[in-house]
This record gives sequence, C-alpha cells and structure tokens, in this order.
Amino acid sequence: MALSAITTAAITTSRHSILSHSPSVSNLTLLITTHRLHYHYRHSRKLITTTMASSSPDHKTTAPYGSWHSPITSDVVSGASKGLGGTAVDSHGRLFWLESRPTEAGRSVIVKGDKDENKEAIDVTPKEFSVRTVAQEYGGGAFSISGDTVVFSNYKDQRLYKQSTDSKDSAPVPLTPDYGGPLVSYADGVFDTSLNRFITVMEDRRESSLDAITSIASIELGGNTIQEPKVLVGGNDFYAFPRLDASGKKLAWIEWSHPNMPWDKSQLWVGYISDTGDVYKRVCVAGGDSAIVESPTEPKWSDEGELFFITDRKSGFWNLHRWVESDNTVAPIYSLEAEFARPLWVFGMNSYEIIKEQNNLIACTYRQKGRSYLAIVDKNKSTLSVLESPFTDLMNITSGVKCLYVEGASGVHPMSIAKVSLDEQASKVIDFKIVWSSSPTISEYKSYFSSPEFIEFPTEVPGEVAYAYYYPPTNPVYQASQDEKPPLLLKSHGGPTAETRGILNLNIQFWTSRGWAFVDVNYGGSTGYGRAFRERLLKRWGMVDVNDCCSCAQFLVDSGKADGERLCITGGSAGGYTTLAALAFKKTFKAGASLYGVADLKLLKEETHKFESRYMDNLVGGEKEFFERSPINFVDQFSCPIILFQGLEDKVVPPDQARKIYQALKAKGLPVALVEYEGEQHGFRKAENIKFTLEQQMVFFARLVGHFKVADEIVPIKIDNFD
Repeated sequence: MALSAITTAAITTSRHSILSHSPSVSNLTLLITTHRLHYHYRHSRKLITTTMASSSPDHKTTAPYGSWHSPITSDVVSGASKGLGGTAVDSHGRLFWLESRPTEAGRSVIVKGDKDENKEAIDVTPKEFSVRTVAQEYGGGAFSISGDTVVFSNYKDQRLYKQSTDSKDSAPVPLTPDYGGPLVSYADGVFDTSLNRFITVMEDRRESSLDAITSIASIELGGNTIQEPKVLVGGNDFYAFPRLDASGKKLAWIEWSHPNMPWDKSQLWVGYISDTGDVYKRVCVAGGDSAIVESPTEPKWSDEGELFFITDRKSGFWNLHRWVESDNTVAPIYSLEAEFARPLWVFGMNSYEIIKEQNNLIACTYRQKGRSYLAIVDKNKSTLSVLESPFTDLMNITSGVKCLYVEGASGVHPMSIAKVSLDEQASKVIDFKIVWSSSPTISEYKSYFSSPEFIEFPTEVPGEVAYAYYYPPTNPVYQASQDEKPPLLLKSHGGPTAETRGILNLNIQFWTSRGWAFVDVNYGGSTGYGRAFRERLLKRWGMVDVNDCCSCAQFLVDSGKADGERLCITGGSAGGYTTLAALAFKKTFKAGASLYGVADLKLLKEETHKFESRYMDNLVGGEKEFFERSPINFVDQFSCPIILFQGLEDKVVPPDQARKIYQALKAKGLPVALVEYEGEQHGFRKAENIKFTLEQQMVFFARLVGHFKVADEIVPIKIDNFD
C-alpha cells in the first residue's frame, strides 16, 4: 500500500457557508448526493493574493498559529510539482526523463533534453498518449531507450509502443496485441539487440484481475505483424529486473513467491539463452539457500559480463555483491551498515551504475541514519569514497557521457535531476548542475521554507528508538505569542514497508508556513534502517506503527514543540490505516484525515490486487489478529472527528473501505466527512483533487481542533454530525 503520487479533481461535498470571516464564493455550484459531492467551477476561481503586514527583520506580526497568511497556496502546491518516473540516456548522450503533470490530469510524458542544456527540452510523447504501466498497480519501468528508439507502455490500453526519438513527427507503433482493454501490462523492459526483440515483465489479467499471471516475455521489434508475446520465464508468482548481458547469452532476473514480499525473501536467477532465444538452463545465484535469509535486488551486468547485485544477506543491510560464476558463489564488494537499495514497490529502480570509463568503479547511492550519500566503490580494492553533493536524498542514477545523472532532493531542493561531472579518476565532483526540477519556480518562496530536523525519539519498547523529520512553523512575516504552542500534524507514511524522507515538499510547507508544526514519522517497520528495524512490524502492524506515532507526538509535546490539545494525524494508504488505528485504539490525537486508508483488514485481503494479497499474512497474523486490528470493528472506541478521501477507481484499497468506516462513524454520531474522486486511483494525480484534499484537511482541522480562523478563502464541505 505504498503511497502513490498525489493530485486533485471534481468531487463530492455539501453546501456550508465558509468560515465567518471569509467572503462569499458565489461562483461555485455545489451538488449534493448522499455522501458523494461533486464540486464544479462556474468559471475559474479567482486566485487569492495574500496581503501581508509590513515587516522588518526585527518586527513580525503576532497572530495565532495556523492563522498565518502564506503565498504557498493550494494552487501553488497542486500545480507546481511534477512527478519523475525515471531517466535514460540515448546513444547520442541525450538525457530523457518521464514527467507526470498534475495540470494535465496526471498525464506522463517522455521529455528529451538537448545536448545544449541551455536549449528547451521537448516532449517526445504525442498528446494522445500517456506513458504509464499499471503492472502490480504501482507501475514503474514504463519506458526504455536503445539507440534512437523508445519502447513505452501506454496508460489507456496498456499496450507497448515503439517510437523514434529523433523525428518530431514520429508516431508510436503498437508492438503488443490489442486485447480489447487494458488487460495485459508490461514493465521493466530491456532491448535484446542481437535478436531484435524486447524482454519485459508481463502481467496478464485476462483470466483474473485479482490473480494475474506474471512472467518474463519477449516482444518482437521487427516485422509487419503484431505477434503474441513469447514467455521466456514463468511459473512463479512475481518477476522483476530482467537484465541481459552484453553478449545476449545470459539473462538475470529477480523472482519471489507468496506469501513473501520482495523485501522479505526473493531469489536472483541467471538463465542461459539459446540461439533461438529460449532460456534453456537456469542457475539460482542468491536466495536459494534456506539457511540464508536475504532479498537480492537490482542485478546488473558489466560490459565484461560480470554480474553485480544488491542483497542483505548476513548483515541485514542491502549492500553490493557480485556473482562468481565459476563456482556459483556470492562475494561482497563493500560492506556497510547502510541501505544501498530501496524496497521493490515499483519497477525500474536503478541505485547504482558501473562507470564505463573505469569499469572497476561503481557509482552508487546509499542511505544511513536518515540521509543519502553519493559514492564511488572500487570493486577491486573494496573501498568506498563519498562524493560531495547538495542533495541529502538520492534515488536513481543513470550513466551519461563522462557524467552521471542523479535523481535527488534535499531540505531546500525539490525532487530534481542533476548532471554530476567527475574528474578523470572519478574521485571528485567537478561540476554539479540541476538540469530539471519538479518545481522550477519554488525558490521564490524560500523565506517561508521550514527546514526538516531529523529526530530520534524513544518508543514504548525500552532501549528502542524510531525516527522522524520535524518541521517547525516558519513564516518571515508572522509569529505567535510566546505562551502558545503550535498545533501539530503528524504524518504516517504509506507502505507500510517504506520510508519518508526529509526533502523540500510543498505539501508540508503549505502547513508550516501557516503556523502548523509538522512531523513525518519513520516508525518501526520503515525501510532505510536495515532488516531488523524493518521487521519490527512483522505480526505487529497496527501496533508498532501506532505506538511509535503516538510516542513521537508525545515526545514533541514534552519537548515544547507542539500543543498536546491540538494533535492531528494524517496518512495515505497504509498510513491511512495507521491513522484510523491510532484514532480507534489510542487517545493521543484529537482529529484525523485518512486518504484511501484501510479500515477493514479482512476485506482488504479479499479485495486487493495480487501483489499485496498475502502481504498482511506476515504483517498481521491470523484471523483473530485481522479482526482485532481492524478499526471498523471498534467504532465504539473512536471519539474524535475524521475526514476521509477516496479515489473511486482504486484497486489497491477499494472504495468500500472508506464508505464502511464513514457510515459507521456517521451512525455513531461523530463529526465525519467523506470525499470521493471520480477517475482517481490509489493516490491522487489530478491537480484539482490535490488542491481540494489539502484545503479540506486544513479547514477541517481548523474548525474542529485548531481554534483559529484560516487565512485562506476555502469553502468547507459539510461535516456530518457537526454542521
């Protein structure tokens, strides 16, 4: 239940006058249905220009926390942030990236940079296409480039298409059959130039949408007729990372089976390819020894035919290893109590690259104690050298011509792509240039940014700690009175096997610039801190995460950084479950917001997609635990207001989850509201829906918990049992 990209759209709400100090909004028409409300604009809503009191470095206007004016409006948040879905470099050294655009209803476009970085990048993807795969629902690995050709997955029909990257007028040509709908998806593909084909993960949902058949298949790139994909490897539940060596004679891949998730236990295999393109022999490289618990990931071949990968055997940390083919053994390259990989929620991750100019060197990223590092590992000497970088958070790396393209961010940089040029020895960064930014105009709000403070706090288990990023209220114009503590919004991340990171996120700055304190928690079970920390959640989901979130909130109250009477909690997906569980089983928080969250664990197991259908077996336990950890079964224990947001096309957490808890809380008499978005799936992608979700959370908390008037002009939706 990893949290996908968030966005906004036309929605459900009922009429209510906005806060008493706000002007009327006569240009809105609000249509009421039972509990779904559709929100329409008669014409473009006038943007509010914030008029701020004059100030100087020595004088600020005193106003209650939460009531401050801020230029970081919901329009800025929803429209400014583009998503990044991967990078690639073609044979000419040109950079390509996949960019999702909330202002185009979440459409994803392949963009081509120019060799001259001062020239404007151009869209490769025609307007009628959107590059996105729904394999395993979370997608990733939606495009691949070789020479002057790109192969991509089209969102609407999920077919693969081939397109020239050179011609402006090149029309995409379908490669896979039309099955009468988006019934077969592809992801994480690579070119096999020796046999003129494309090797990819294939997810076939024709027989069952809840029990899809996953395999590794080949797609013909030549010829005038579209052929059925040819299955090369099959029989297991899941596959990822098909990677071909330079000779085209060996194929590496990752596979795993129920009830494991890929970070629990997986296997790395190598298959030998015949002249006809079939896999005729297979060798299990890692994960086959029952005495060794490991989850290998990200296999990659060097030009010389050496296989590298990342696994967490013995140490419990994902570190770089290599395969010794002669005796089928595994050797560590460099060992460190740090994570060199991330959990496999999406396809196509690329955490390291072999430097082509010096093939004994590997450029990599690793994560240690809440921060990412860019480094060079010498595989022959088994040494590691950290490179200087302004990014404190790093994701994927792509090799360019005498450079690296790095996806990263920091507390002052939004998600960006940087071109990193190294010296001849690849030991030092000689140039670091940001060539793409998810929010290119964000710097104009710099004086309003709250910097994340990495905190370590005690949990309920003696001697154990968990981690979080705390963002204090920050505004250059306003301050609160000295005797007031700020309201706190605690966010519980999705996954739950995932990690929140301390980067510049306008969704967070929206809150802090208005006078809220914000804390983003990495509870026990999060990634980034090794297997032992990750496995704290096994059989204890709904307990460890809830306890850690409550402990973090109390820690901040005790530290004088938050008002204990104004603690709110929010989360999406698995974070929405933690939100609901915290409100059902604890009394720490005074209100909550659940975004496509889980209320009924048993129902989720029955209705969710194949990838996560057995996930909860390890996280929860048996039938008794499923009942006892489901908030829907303990409605009588809820005692505070809740607002719910749900996409109506969500196949990960279906809409029934939100509807059931909404009806139950409404029947109990608690203040509750439900907002449903047509056309949205797991995570909101449309700008108007991102905007509305953000606004309604804030005004909901302000009205019911905050004891202040928001500065923004927002029409609140009707709150049942309150309005």
